[in-house]
Amino acid sequence: MMHFLKFVQSYDFEITRKFFDLFEESEIREGELVAVIDLEECPSNIDLTIRISGKVKVSCDRCLDMFDYPVECENKLFVRLGKAFDDSDPEVITVTSFDHELDIKQYLYEFIHLALPIQRLHPDDDDGNSTCNPVMLKKLGEYLVEGESERYDSRWDELKKSIENN
Repeated sequence: MMHFLKFVQSYDFEITRKFFDLFEESEIREGELVAVIDLEECPSNIDLTIRISGKVKVSCDRCLDMFDYPVECENKLFVRLGKAFDDSDPEVITVTSFDHELDIKQYLYEFIHLALPIQRLHPDDDDGNSTCNPVMLKKLGEYLVEGESERYDSRWDELKKSIENN
């Protein structure tokens, strides 16, 4: 039985506002995160395990105020040797033997965004009450129409008929 030696090394990176400034269109402008990258070097490839934890400032979808949202994620990235650089696969990067550095900023950026939920709302307090901006909640309440979702809409009649006939 042949055993291959594995070389494992760990790197820590701080991710702050300076990192997010590199991405002009980023909805995240601030964050305090740590990325721990474990690099496992095998004879034919390098496996990266990337763990990111901390918090980012995001806009609340209800009241639009900024708040800290916790981020905790772990992702894998595989690097293999090939004839030409190729990063078209989101999980595998192909590098040449002439490449001596690997820029993973874009991957870190994407992993952070993928760790966020689609809807971002201020968390409720211990009593189950919203911690959103009370002025905005009051304003939203002024525009709330009771029973609006139960209102009849005739535009759906034809679709309902076709579904019933099937």
